[in-house]
Amino acid sequence: MTSHLAQSAQPEIWFLTGSQGLYGPETLEQVADQSREIAGLLDASADVPARVVWRPVLTSSAEILRVCREANAADRVIGVIAWMHTFSPAKMWISGLDALTAPLLHLHTQSNMALPWAEIDMDFMNLNQAAHGDREFGFVQTRLGVARKTVAGHVRDPRVTARIGAWTRAAIGAAEMRGLRLARFGDNMRDVAVTEGDKVEAQLRFGVSVNTYGVTELVEAVDSTSDADVDKLVQDYGDQYRLAAELRPGGDRHESLRYAARIELGLRGFLTGGGFRAFTTNFEDLGGLRQLPGLAVQRLMADGYGFGGEGDWKTSVLVRTLKSMSVGTTGGTSFMEDYTYDLTPGEELILGAHMLEVCPSIAADTPSCEIHPLGIGGREDPVRLVFDAAAGPAVVLGLVDMGERFRLVANEIEVVPPSQPLPRLPVARAVWRPAPDLPTSAEAWLTAGGPHHTVLSQAVGTEELDDLAEMTGTELVVIDAQTTARRFAQELRWNQAYHRLARGF
Repeated sequence: MTSHLAQSAQPEIWFLTGSQGLYGPETLEQVADQSREIAGLLDASADVPARVVWRPVLTSSAEILRVCREANAADRVIGVIAWMHTFSPAKMWISGLDALTAPLLHLHTQSNMALPWAEIDMDFMNLNQAAHGDREFGFVQTRLGVARKTVAGHVRDPRVTARIGAWTRAAIGAAEMRGLRLARFGDNMRDVAVTEGDKVEAQLRFGVSVNTYGVTELVEAVDSTSDADVDKLVQDYGDQYRLAAELRPGGDRHESLRYAARIELGLRGFLTGGGFRAFTTNFEDLGGLRQLPGLAVQRLMADGYGFGGEGDWKTSVLVRTLKSMSVGTTGGTSFMEDYTYDLTPGEELILGAHMLEVCPSIAADTPSCEIHPLGIGGREDPVRLVFDAAAGPAVVLGLVDMGERFRLVANEIEVVPPSQPLPRLPVARAVWRPAPDLPTSAEAWLTAGGPHHTVLSQAVGTEELDDLAEMTGTELVVIDAQTTARRFAQELRWNQAYHRLARGF
C-alpha cells in the first residue's frame, strides 16, 4: 500500500557513468549516448519507483568528487547508480567514493544485450569494456570498504530492474528515516525491557528524532475538534466500513463513535501540525482520553503513519519506514504482535493481533467497525476495526537495541486464513505459518532477542530489508526456509564478533 503522506519532492537517483579521456571525443560521445539510453530504460521501468537522472560522463577525479558531493547535498537524491561503460581507472574514484554518503548501487551491465559476433572489431572492444572496467571499479570499492549493492545483467532483464527497484525502495526508506520525526504520547509500558532503547544512538544511526509529549496536549487537541468535522468524519466511517448497528446514527453507542472520530481528528491535527510521521501511545498513560485510541490509530496507519503500542518507538519507526518503501507494490504493512500459537504437530500456526491497533491495509475484506469492552486501560469501551489479514507471502520484522548496536530480526512467513472462525475475538488479526517451521522460527527469534512487537508487511520483502540494513549499517538476521537453529546461532556469534571489531577501539 502506497503511503498517503505527502513527499516534499519526487525522489531521484543519479546515474553516473565512468570513462576516461584516452578514447577521444568521438568515443566519449558514444559512451554518453549509450549511458543516456541505459538511464532512460531504468527511468521508464515500472520496477524503479524514483526518477533516474542521467549525469554527464565522468572522466576525472575532480568531476567525480564534485558530483558525489552534489549528490550528498541534494535532498531529493536518495542514491547513486554507477556504471563503468569503458575502462575508468578507479584511482580517479577514490576521493569521490570516500566522500559519498548517499546509498550506492554498482550496476554491472553493458549497452548491448547480445554480442554482434560477426561485427566485433577493436573499436567495438574499446567501447564496450564494462566486463573489465567494472572489475576495476569493484576492486576499489572493496579496497575502500564502500557499502554498496552490486547488480549484474542487462537492464532489459526484468530480474535486473526488480533488484534495482528493491534497492530503490530501501533507499527511499533510508531517506525517510533520516528526516523522520516521531511523537510519543507518554512513556513506554512500565517494566517492559524490549520497548526501551537509546534515542541518541537511533538519531545518530538512522536520523530519526524521537521526542515525548504529554497526553494532556493530545487531550486538548481532541477536545477542541468541531462538531461539523466530527459529523463529516462519522459519515466517512459509514461509507468505508460495515458499521455495527449500535454505532450508527440513532444507535445506543453512536456517541462512542463520535468520540472515536474526535480522537482521530485531534491526533491527526497534532501530527500534521508538528510534522510528525510516526507516533506511539500507551494504555497506561491515557490522561483525559475517554477511550484507548483504536480506530484512529488504525486509520492513521492506513494513511502511512508509523505506530507502536505501549510507547514502542522503535517499531513505530519501522512501520513508517516500511510503508514509505512500499511505493509501487501491492499489499499492506501493519504494526503486529505475536499473541498465541496453534501447536498442532505439523500444522503449527501463529495468531497475531494487538489490543486494537492493526492496520486495515492488510485486511482481506472490508473491515467492520465495532465496539466492545477492553479489559485493560480502565477507560470506556473503544471503537475498532475488525478483520482478518489477507492471505499471501509476507515478512515480520523487529528492531532491538542490543546495547552496543541495533539488530533487525526478520522472518519470512505465509499469511493464511484462520483455521476456524473467531467469533469471540473482536479485534483485527493475522494468522501465519513462519518459515521454515514454527519451532525453528521461534527458537531462532528468541535466540536473536527478537521483540514481541513487529511489523508485518506484504509489500516489502527480504531483499529490500537486506538493502536497508546495508545502507544504515545495521545488523540484519533473517529466518527463512533454509534456517537451522545451529547455523543461526553460529551466525549470531559471527555477527557479534564482526560488529565489535567494526566499531574500532
